Amino acid sequence: MNKVISTTGAPTALGPYSQGIDTGSLVFVAGQIGREAQSGDLADGVEAQTREAMKNIAAILEAAGLSWSDVVKTTCFLADIADFDAFNGVYKTFIGDAAPARSTFAVKDLPRGACVEVEAIAARG
Repeated sequence: MNKVISTTGAPTALGPYSQGIDTGSLVFVAGQIGREAQSGDLADGVEAQTREAMKNIAAILEAAGLSWSDVVKTTCFLADIADFDAFNGVYKTFIGDAAPARSTFAVKDLPRGACVEVEAIAARG
């Protein structure tokens, strides 16, 4: 049975979705934009937003008893592909040496005018 993951360590959802879903073997973390966990405010700039999005994912993973080392796939969305290098600079500080599979897309717009959104899938075992 699927379990909803909810933590105050990440901002509340902006719509009718869960922060994460735990299937037992896999954890699906909803896309996180660079909102600060407590205030819900969007951080300023792509690097700060990437940092907040990655921290939010870490908090959701922790609520499921997992960490970035358990992540097997991320999908990343950038409002401007020119931010790719700046995004990667922050992203790699969170994932360490065990880089998950990843897709990165440039998109027209993101919620709240965000620069970046990241979603993750983690596996147990």
